[in-house]
Amino acid sequence: MQPPETIEANSRELACDGGGGALGHPRVFLNMGAKSEIDCPYCGRQFVLAADAPAAADH
Repeated sequence: MQPPETIEANSRELACDGGGGALGHPRVFLNMGAKSEIDCPYCGRQFVLAADAPAAADH
């Protein structure tokens, strides 16, 4: 199944509120970890790490 929207992300840590202001969903914070993509559990948007994104910090 195709995601409703694919968004290029510049960070492995991001937030999604569904867009659309009040018509969106509660803000959820997402962390890709070692993966290069993640889907929002509320709206299904897919966030894909940009090729030129900074490397993850090893903490």
